[in-house]
Amino acid sequence: MARIKPQALLLQSKKKKAPSGVSVPTIIVYFLIVAVMVFSLFSTYKYWARRSIVQTQDGISNRKFIERKKSDTPNYALISTSKGQITVELYKDGSPDIVNEFIDFSQKGHFKGMQFTRVIKNFVIQGSKIESPEATEDWTSRGKHYSQLDTSLKHEAFMLGTSKATHEGGGFDLFITTAPIPDLNDKINVFGRVIKGEDVVQEIEEVDTDDHYQPKTPVQINEVTLKHKT
Repeated sequence: MARIKPQALLLQSKKKKAPSGVSVPTIIVYFLIVAVMVFSLFSTYKYWARRSIVQTQDGISNRKFIERKKSDTPNYALISTSKGQITVELYKDGSPDIVNEFIDFSQKGHFKGMQFTRVIKNFVIQGSKIESPEATEDWTSRGKHYSQLDTSLKHEAFMLGTSKATHEGGGFDLFITTAPIPDLNDKINVFGRVIKGEDVVQEIEEVDTDDHYQPKTPVQINEVTLKHKT
């Protein structure tokens, strides 16, 4: 029997231990796994990117809607009375809820034919469709009190407001101050101010009244017109 040389044995050992080459099916499987991972990552990125864009667009749309709705609110009210016209600037930023309520009542024609039921010199003129005989004494005492006020107690005149008191049967009354009133905000929700027609307010203030501050000759609001510009 021929002897195998050591060099030949070493070569045979290396051939047995050498790893076999990677098969084509294995390469295909690896490629598919990598492709699935890349596709999954790309789909996730695309989803979140699209969602971010949609949320941004929704935010912009909502903001534009709010701004547009706010800009649609009239800035002025033209109060036509039997003595002349009074132009009022509405405080839609400071008193948005009351302004919206006033606009709603105006559009429904609530103020047409409304009488000025109380006229107290150096205090207020009030338009209302609700008679409150029980409040006459309170009005009288307030009228006497405010007619003797020190004018150093400042609170602007020619302010438009509505009573904080709740009236049975609903409704919306109007007050226009004719003098500075120190505790105005305790009695009235202010939502505007007269910018034209102060002379009309003063003319209404000068009408003859009875002992209950009710005008002897009717003075009324003919209509209220809402405007964006004067």
